Amino acid sequence: MKLRQKYMTMRGRLEARFSSDEALAMVRVILGHLLDYTPVDIVLNPDRELTSFTEAKADSIVERLLSGEPLQYIIGEARFHGHAFRVTPEVLIPRPETEELVDIVVDEWAARSDLRVLDVATGSGCIAISLARALRFASIDAFDASATAIEVAKANAAALKVKVNFFVGDILALPADGDGRKYDIVVSNPPYVLDSERESMSATVVDYEPSAALFVPDADPLRFYSPTIRYAAAALNRCGALYFEINPLTADRLLREVEACGFSDVRLESDMSRHRRFLIARK
Repeated sequence: MKLRQKYMTMRGRLEARFSSDEALAMVRVILGHLLDYTPVDIVLNPDRELTSFTEAKADSIVERLLSGEPLQYIIGEARFHGHAFRVTPEVLIPRPETEELVDIVVDEWAARSDLRVLDVATGSGCIAISLARALRFASIDAFDASATAIEVAKANAAALKVKVNFFVGDILALPADGDGRKYDIVVSNPPYVLDSERESMSATVVDYEPSAALFVPDADPLRFYSPTIRYAAAALNRCGALYFEINPLTADRLLREVEACGFSDVRLESDMSRHRRFLIARK
């Protein structure tokens, strides 16, 4: 079968479940993954004959997508901040909103060098690694409670040729009075989705992505923010900054807690969808 024909067949099948735009984007990613093609290559090579092996692989991916499995887990990678990151079901799939968080940090600190940075709940390492690539001569620590996630993060750092000190650690065990380490930046995208929000979320997310990295009890929505705030208050250098990705539903409560811990210039920023998604504060 020629590439053009396979392209149209796959798109038609996916449009039974997804929007036309989503189906188109998925087909491009699948064919790019299988053929090592860019979207332009796909357009320029419509008459390429596909092997039966490639066709079978493409059909298998489409079947898995139609069953609800995320494309990023199927192909084993996700794009983030211009680079391919390995992802497995043990780590969250990086979101565009988190790219915005990285951009906020870089915009505010790009003129500085030799910064010390801590990424709390690093997951796939996408924030830490992107900051390591964007900030000049930064020294970056990053931890996660999941040892498996740390192995994924280390593999991503090696593939993208950056140095990050990844280690296993528990947010809930962060010492409120600090541990002697000092940072200019503390950044975190911790679990923040309320348990009560599960029913309104896509089954693709709820059924496949790690619950421990997503959800918090409604009765304790700041479970992972509170210890990070207290630690940052002690560990940040003077004029250092704290950056969070947040749940819009708990933004006001979080802002009050950060202010109560002595931070100044505390502000909320919206994402591209105009949801209050980020909190930034100065020590």
